[in-house]
Amino acid sequence: MENVLVAGANGTTGKKIVNLLKSSQYFEPIAMVRKEEQQEQFKKDNIKTVLGDLEKDLSHTVENIDKVVFAAGSGGKKVVEVDQEGAKSLIDASKQANVKKFVMLSSMGADNPEESDELKQYLEAKHNADEYLKSANIMYTIVRPGSLTNDSGTGKIELEHKLNKRGSITRDDVAQTLVRSLHDDAAINRTFEIIEGDTLIAKAMDANS
Repeated sequence: MENVLVAGANGTTGKKIVNLLKSSQYFEPIAMVRKEEQQEQFKKDNIKTVLGDLEKDLSHTVENIDKVVFAAGSGGKKVVEVDQEGAKSLIDASKQANVKKFVMLSSMGADNPEESDELKQYLEAKHNADEYLKSANIMYTIVRPGSLTNDSGTGKIELEHKLNKRGSITRDDVAQTLVRSLHDDAAINRTFEIIEGDTLIAKAMDANS
């Protein structure tokens, strides 16, 4: 079993990722949360936790960690501090700790932040974090979903390096894609966009590898 640190474990998508990892035969989740009171919900399910603040030193959070999923977000409040610099800080710590793979939850539009008005600052932060990861000399996957919904997942997506169209996708299916990306042979050093579609997640990822 590989230890997987989930940054943003307390978020809606983060919780889904943790639960998927918990039921996996390959991975053991370690939920990274910012406050002590957020640990309880995970502890009652026998899920390991670690306290970590993306605006502070993170070196302790990656001890004995094999892989990392970055699913944290500031919700638009601190996009530079959290979505950009926090991500960079965790990438640096992961590199120092010889983490084997870093899976980044990004956003569609992060490749062209200047094209968006209302989300420009957020997408710029995601863009900068993505570019930093690409140049960090650590194995990575960057997943850029369309707008997230809370509908039930279908297990099917449409996936391309660049889709050239907008669309939505369930958080369930995003979580499944991120967990699938953790495997050693999946989406190595690749960036892709996903929206809801007709192809099974594993198949869509294999077809574009």
